[in-house]
Amino acid sequence: QVQLVESGGGLVQAGGSLRLSCVVSGLTFSGYDMGWFRQAPGKDREFVAAISSGLWQNYEVFAKGRFTISRDNVKNTVYLQMNSLKAEDTAVYYCNAAQLNTGVGYWGQGTQVTVSS
Repeated sequence: QVQLVESGGGLVQAGGSLRLSCVVSGLTFSGYDMGWFRQAPGKDREFVAAISSGLWQNYEVFAKGRFTISRDNVKNTVYLQMNSLKAEDTAVYYCNAAQLNTGVGYWGQGTQVTVSS
């Protein structure tokens, strides 16, 4: 059974930092591209950042320079370090595991991030 379990969300003041973690089990972690997405109330889910199995990173424009994605293939964990947080970063953040060549993908349950202004 594949499981993606996010943690690290919470309430933080604008300008602060949070580090999200996503622990993955039930699949060969090193063979998957990993990503973070977010969904704010009343909005569609949107891409935040991704890191490939080969450690290539990609960021949405709003995340560049503030967020850093990383992965630990020993701990089967992907991280999202978020700095200089803004009120508009408030959302539920979701972890995603994907294999683009097979179309297989999995989602975590999400972790709430709330940034007070």
